[in-house]
Amino acid sequence: MSEETAHGSWTPDGETPPKVTEDAVIGAIGTVYDPEIPVNIYELGLVYSFDIEDDGKVKVEMTLTTPSCPSAQELPSQVEEAIRALPGVSDVEVEVVWDPPWDQSRMSEDARLALNMY
Repeated sequence: MSEETAHGSWTPDGETPPKVTEDAVIGAIGTVYDPEIPVNIYELGLVYSFDIEDDGKVKVEMTLTTPSCPSAQELPSQVEEAIRALPGVSDVEVEVVWDPPWDQSRMSEDARLALNMY
């Protein structure tokens, strides 16, 4: 990420706020791990989508491995906190969805290798 993107820039009209990038959001989400699985939730395929609005608001749709997941309360909060810490983020909304249900086919190849699930 360029310094201009991370910190905004100065123009004759004043300072422009930093822009939130897709890579930054993915990086933030990648810091959140399911406590029972040694792979981050992005690689596990638990994040279905996210949208970055022009005003810096980030909306995330994610799921959990099962509706009875013991981390049901903490994972969405951890995602929100990680994204909220990014420069330029004005607000974060994390919605947990159950349709479509999560299954192992959503995992990245790296996650499959880490968990020996081929």
